[in-house]
Amino acid sequence: MLQRFVFISLFSLFAITGTGCSIEPVKPWEKDLLAQKKMQLTANPLEAYLDEHIYFSKEASSGGAGIGGGGCGCN
Repeated sequence: MLQRFVFISLFSLFAITGTGCSIEPVKPWEKDLLAQKKMQLTANPLEAYLDEHIYFSKEASSGGAGIGGGGCGCN
């Protein structure tokens, strides 16, 4: 009984996750939406600059945003 439950659970999990997201290339008519300023990683360059300034002021280090470690020398 337990084996059947495990089999059904795993089968259901694979069936749900296998049909979820499909990787399709971006269509030409969808590229205009992806090119909008609000879709960029840094939509506002001034805000990104200020965030980086606050980061290196607090951590006593500059650059490397998103990389582990800080001013203390630990990683």
